[in-house]
Amino acid sequence: MKNTKQRQLVLIMVNNSYNHINANEVYLESKKINSNISLGTVYRNLNYLVESRIIRRLKMFDNTDRFDKNIVRSHIICNKYGKIGDVYYEYIEALPILKIIMY
Repeated sequence: MKNTKQRQLVLIMVNNSYNHINANEVYLESKKINSNISLGTVYRNLNYLVESRIIRRLKMFDNTDRFDKNIVRSHIICNKYGKIGDVYYEYIEALPILKIIMY
């Protein structure tokens, strides 16, 4: 598949997000830049980017998907509020109790 302007826009939205953005949020942010982009286009491009290992899909407990940059780190998810936080490996080394849970 070729690299389209829509795909680049979707990638930029995911890579510039610090909130583990969902597909609808990608769509709404993308519409601000390209009013012609459709929700279907966003979903197709998110799936392509995940399958190509350019971004990561995070499956939530409520069976929704969130998307994140493809960098090495783990995530901690709050069961009560559904919030996601990043856990970087250098911090795991400093916290032995998390080390047991994460590995």
